Amino acid sequence: MPPTIRENILRIQDRIAKAREKSPRPTEITLIAVSKTHPAESIREAYQAGLRHFGENRVQEWEGKRQQLEDLPATWHLIGHLQSNKSARAAKAFHSIDSVDDFALAQRLDHARTEFNIKEKLRVLIEVRVENEATKTGADFHTVPQLLEKISQLKNLEAAGLMCIPPFLEDSEKVRPYFQRLRKLRDDLAASSGLPLPVLSMGMSHDFEIAIQEGATEVRIGTAIFGARPKP
Repeated sequence: MPPTIRENILRIQDRIAKAREKSPRPTEITLIAVSKTHPAESIREAYQAGLRHFGENRVQEWEGKRQQLEDLPATWHLIGHLQSNKSARAAKAFHSIDSVDDFALAQRLDHARTEFNIKEKLRVLIEVRVENEATKTGADFHTVPQLLEKISQLKNLEAAGLMCIPPFLEDSEKVRPYFQRLRKLRDDLAASSGLPLPVLSMGMSHDFEIAIQEGATEVRIGTAIFGARPKP
């Protein structure tokens, strides 16, 4: 029989603990279960196994599951690219937008929180493009300081840190330099801006242990928790 979601989570948590032991900068790790394409029942099963943070890629997909899960006091993250025409819906549906990559989008999110009269600040992460891949979104390295400065002036958003999706490399050790670059950028920004920027969201199912060793505070795990994505 294939392992259950609970068994997978226990295995991942054990690997996280071992990766933290190897890190020169051990920190608390938030495990975000990437639940895109997986049904509400699987999310509930992961919640019952102890997880509290879940990541979705698409606004409309999460809206389709949300009603079945409204009783769960979990934290819902949008981790996929957000189209500007869906920003208002995202600002209402999620606790955190982990993929902000331009100021116009940030302004739309800020405006939507005002429109919906939501008093709590919306946590956002700046997604940084760590490699020039045509298929990847994210702000270019040199634009991030100015983007952070502008976002920090929006009253309804809280810029909490950075996120990246490095290239998929079979040898996860080769991904390490990308995580190092993101950590250095975060450290430099925190020093120059005076903002704490506590969050480094980096690392997925195949490379999260390397990310943790390099200072990740959040890892996004899908396949290793839920199994292969259902085929459409």
